[in-house]
Formats: sequence, C-alpha cells, structure tokens
Amino acid sequence: MRAFGADLIEFGDDFDTAREEAFRVAEAEGLFIVPPFHPELVRGVATYAFELLSDVPDLDTIYVPIGCGSGICGTILARDALGLSTKVVGVVSNAAQTAKLSAEAGRLVETNSANTFADGMAVRVPVADALAIYGPGAERIITVSDAEVAEAVRIYFHDIHNVAEGAGAAPLAGLMVERERMAGKKVGVILCGGNIDTDWFKTVLAGGVPVV
Repeated sequence: MRAFGADLIEFGDDFDTAREEAFRVAEAEGLFIVPPFHPELVRGVATYAFELLSDVPDLDTIYVPIGCGSGICGTILARDALGLSTKVVGVVSNAAQTAKLSAEAGRLVETNSANTFADGMAVRVPVADALAIYGPGAERIITVSDAEVAEAVRIYFHDIHNVAEGAGAAPLAGLMVERERMAGKKVGVILCGGNIDTDWFKTVLAGGVPVV
C-alpha cells in the first residue's frame, strides 16, 4: 500500500477494531469510506461464481469462505441469477464463528475474538446486509481449524503449485472435512486469494500452524 503512495495506518489488534477506527477517521476528515461489505463489492466478486457456474452449471455444491460475506453473497446471487440448484456451503474458522452463529440464530451474533491465521475470515462482528443473503441462501455453514486450513494450504502448493492464503484454502479444508458426505458428487471450491504472510507460509510449508 505504501509503495502505491498510500498513507498506511495500523490500528488495533484485529480487523473489526481497525474497521471502527477507519470509519472514525473518515468521518473526522471528510473522507470517502469503502466498507468491507458493499453492493458493488458483491457484484465484483460475484463474477468468479458467475464464470464458474456458467461453465459448470451441474455442480452439486460450492464451498466458499466467509469473512464479512461478499464472496458467499456473490456466489449465492450468481447461482440464483442463473437459476441453478447448486448448494452453497459457507466455511468459517472455528476461532471466528460469527457468520455461522448468526445464520443459525437468525440474528446478528458477535464474538469476543477471532484469533485465526486465516485473516480473511478473522471477523468478530457480522454484517446485517450480508446475513440477509447468506442466512437463507447458504445450505449450511461449517467450521475448520487452523490445522485443517494449513493442510489445505500445503496441498494447494505441493499438488498444483498455487499459493493460497488461509481464507483462500478454507473451502478446500471444508471439503476435506466433509469428504465422505461429498463422495461421488461434483463439487467446487473457491480459492479466492494468495495474500499470505511470508513467515506464516514458511511455517505452513514446514508442517506447522502459524500462531496468532
């Protein structure tokens, strides 16, 4: 970010604390805030699901990670727009279950912490507009551990030479957890990013699990 000329401010111990500070600074300085969940962001990330489902419309299930919810909401909306019956399964960290708890309760449920190296899923505070889509639209939401995510990162790198960040590897981790349930079915997993810290990646490739 600094290389592109941005003023980078690091604040707080987690995403939601930093988000609150970003909104405060934007209000105080008259800046335009780009929220973590927004209709235009959903439309943007929906393109990967639209392309996938247009090419493979007979998928039984797609596994998608959940942070603030743009990815899973875009996938659900793309599926519905194409009139398909593909099931969408959300994947969260077992250390950051706000989306799962909220969907199951039918209301917003915050958590006290979100300590996972899968930082794209490290969210404590759910987004109401996102819950309104993935709550009724997801088939189910499952949890994975950091160890399971780390194994998925290793598999991506060793088997197909792709670098996956924690959240990007979480769908594969979720599928591996449900391998028996999905046996014989045509399934897709979303690999949505490779933005993993160098030291964390080295730890994972050495067979370990990053400590947050």
